[in-house]
Amino acid sequence: MYDFANSGYTTVVLTTVFNAYFVGVVAAGKSWGTLALTAALSSSYLMVMLWMPGLGARADARAGHRRLLFLSTAGCVLATAALASVGPGDIVRGLLWLALSNVCYCIGESAVASFLPGLARPESMGRVSGWGWSFGYFGGMLALGLALWVAATAESGGLAAQDYVPWIMGVTAALFAVSALPAFLWLREPVAGAGREPVAMLAQLRAAWRETRRDFPDFRRLLMCIACYQAGIAVVITLSAVYATEVMGFGMQQTMLLVFLVNIGAAVGAFSFGYLQDRIGHRKALALTLLGWIAMVLLAVSAHSLAVFWSAAALAGLCMGTSQSAGRAMVGVLAPAGRPAEFFALWTFAVQLAAVVGPLSYGVLVWVTEGKHRAALLATGLFFLAGLALLRRLDFERGLRARDAGAAPAPLRGRASGA
Repeated sequence: MYDFANSGYTTVVLTTVFNAYFVGVVAAGKSWGTLALTAALSSSYLMVMLWMPGLGARADARAGHRRLLFLSTAGCVLATAALASVGPGDIVRGLLWLALSNVCYCIGESAVASFLPGLARPESMGRVSGWGWSFGYFGGMLALGLALWVAATAESGGLAAQDYVPWIMGVTAALFAVSALPAFLWLREPVAGAGREPVAMLAQLRAAWRETRRDFPDFRRLLMCIACYQAGIAVVITLSAVYATEVMGFGMQQTMLLVFLVNIGAAVGAFSFGYLQDRIGHRKALALTLLGWIAMVLLAVSAHSLAVFWSAAALAGLCMGTSQSAGRAMVGVLAPAGRPAEFFALWTFAVQLAAVVGPLSYGVLVWVTEGKHRAALLATGLFFLAGLALLRRLDFERGLRARDAGAAPAPLRGRASGA
């Protein structure tokens, strides 16, 4: 249900409505609008990168997973609602509320992922992650369907985007808040770790990175692989609506329908691929989906007709659901027992690093090439190639042995019951 809840935020705010609204209306279509948008999002991802390892270690040590999830959710809901106040020319305010909402969303995404090892056996991690991720896309489609209804009704009445986008932001925030309630009511706090108290922010990050190099080299390779291919995915999530608008000439309703298609493909891919992942192995499954991403980039760059572009969008949906779910499941399998939030925080670090590099590099390339979105998207394919190359060096069996050797000792009974 939490995957269902937070997917509406990414689908409506980051992928479809607000990003295109900011570039086209708030920034009035200026050439620097895309760069400003990506710079604000990259700054928010950088903050999450720095904060999350310490927050994850603290949640493990102090049984604070539920508290971290609740606070980050409340922050994202309130900041999303505040986006309703952003109109034409409100550039600074729009970027600040967008950055804050995204920081809170990313922290919540990492916090909820840390519950996964306690909800699934290692041999079922792929399918359980896939269930949640696929159900999440239905949440995104519900939020997008409500947004499409608001937009269609408003435009039929002669209203402009600045008149109805605020309503869409309010509906998205409300849907997030309501859909997240089951997680807070029934999701149990994992057992606390072995008292590994967190240290200062940067020191915690340095210590965690050194530990992965020394004791968990294959987990470290997985993080580097995830950082590469997630950079490409971040471009698709953040800038697909901008690409469709600027290159293919899509309007707001066409863009929403496009994202509907992507979400349907992603839901099908995440649900079905989870079973395949558990059957053929995590490494092989992720390699297949990265090859699919490379094919999608080539198809989208060459698309000059709507049929070809829609085909690329359908393939992007299938690859998005499979690759994101597969990466989360692999982290869940390789994370040592008793330290889920700490290791999922490193996963978050890799994902947010990708979210900084991917969209920002795309924005810079569009700016430098004076609006050549196709060239920027073609360069995005290099991220998937790099991820595939790093995946080839990952020894999964060795990673499992390192996981078992690095498990935290069980906490004292009194501490567990107190948690």
